[in-house]
Amino acid sequence: MEPLKILRVYLDIVVLSVVFVLCQGRDPDSSFVTCGSLVKLLNTRHNVRLHSHDVKYGSGSGQQSVTGVDSADDANSYWRIRGKPNETCQRGVPIKCGQAIRFTHMKTGRNLHTHHFSSPLSNNQEVSAFGENGEGDDLDVWTVQCSGTYWERDDAIRIKHLGTGVFLSVTGEQYGHPIRGQREVHGMPSPNPHNYWKVMEGVFIQPSNEPLHHDEL
Repeated sequence: MEPLKILRVYLDIVVLSVVFVLCQGRDPDSSFVTCGSLVKLLNTRHNVRLHSHDVKYGSGSGQQSVTGVDSADDANSYWRIRGKPNETCQRGVPIKCGQAIRFTHMKTGRNLHTHHFSSPLSNNQEVSAFGENGEGDDLDVWTVQCSGTYWERDDAIRIKHLGTGVFLSVTGEQYGHPIRGQREVHGMPSPNPHNYWKVMEGVFIQPSNEPLHHDEL
């Protein structure tokens, strides 16, 4: 065999060996949703992503509206996972099932929030985005309802509001102008098929490593 061909075969073996070692050595935490990660959340019953924008409700609280959208590539559907106020949530650490966290809207810096106002279409509990620069109040805190020890990326989970006990839900009601076709997101008092959510696209922060990109962004 010619020396050049021998060298190419040797280099191919080296590259394959490195790839194998990297794959075998991947941190098991990479399968979990972690603090500091930036994610899109899909309602599995209605196939819409949790979304917000600088559009206020015309009734109820008048705060920034939160909706569900069909589009997978809308940048207004990214939410950063953070700890509750005055509690450290170390970047890259997996979120535990039952842990209290906040979801901060990437584009506007407001937190996923709910309170005792009626939602405009279904008369359930209104869900809004509240605060400035990531700081709001105690009604921005939610808990992750999952079955294991940690929130796994492939799991369908529920998101329960700590202060009022409602579950983040979508039941299919659609808005007209100016957010025509977007679905109402609201809080419901009991678990049901309308309040399952799953992580989709995002950037997942790993402990002591660079962010792990997933699908886009």
